[in-house]
Amino acid sequence: MSIVKTKDLTFEYIRRDEDGNVEGITTAVDKVDLDIAQGSFVAVLGHNGSGKSTLAKHINAILNPTEGTVWVDGMDTSEEEKIWDIRQTAGMVFQNPDNQIIGQVVEEDVGFGPENMGIPTKEIWERVEESLRAVGMYEFRKYSPNKLSGGQKQRVSIAGVLAMHPKCIVLDEPTAMLDPSGRREVVRAVRALNQVEGVTIILITHYMEEIIYADKVFVMDSGKIAMEGTPREIFSQVERLKELRLDVPQVTLLAYELKKKGLRLPDGILTVKEFADAIEKL
Repeated sequence: MSIVKTKDLTFEYIRRDEDGNVEGITTAVDKVDLDIAQGSFVAVLGHNGSGKSTLAKHINAILNPTEGTVWVDGMDTSEEEKIWDIRQTAGMVFQNPDNQIIGQVVEEDVGFGPENMGIPTKEIWERVEESLRAVGMYEFRKYSPNKLSGGQKQRVSIAGVLAMHPKCIVLDEPTAMLDPSGRREVVRAVRALNQVEGVTIILITHYMEEIIYADKVFVMDSGKIAMEGTPREIFSQVERLKELRLDVPQVTLLAYELKKKGLRLPDGILTVKEFADAIEKL
């Protein structure tokens, strides 16, 4: 069952002069076909300007296609009367948590979305507790968001979306402003939501280490899907990733370079443990 599907999705940014005349057109997403299964963990990779964030905004109906169609849980995002249902189905977490947190207290912020949906008060507090526990932030429920670290704030943002009970969460470079510790916190929380709660995760990122646990990876370049496959299939193509101006995890690169020197190592090593096990077998 597809939760998100796109057909020939194209989006153009149109630049106009002061008189409203068209100065230029940039095709940010170019005839993209996606089919994302309910309950899966999908990563979308790409360098800056590849079109991945523009693609993310279509899933939440923030943008509408110039051409083509986007369906979220069977709903066409171009149908205006469906927008509220689409945004409840596919929640969005942005790059900067400060842009998404509006409450003075963590638990109030997490309850804001369900309150707007007209959920009864008793159920709101149940959802707040459930969501904060899911991202490991329940003990901070009485804190001011200003007292939290970047990683903690981002987990509160995710809890706020989770409290609305979406089937799918789109995370648009959620760790771009975080240090390595904060990035690990957020990725751990996202993986738990997928594995324990069964929430479909669409993670937009350019950090390679974040995608090794994804079920499927799409790599974007110049608005098109340049590569797709499992993390291992993607990371087995180091030279192709370099052509697309993308890095690979350090351990993957080390194994690749050693293999070039003659060591009989498998392609697409993803973790330090896999590397150590492969070396042990030589």
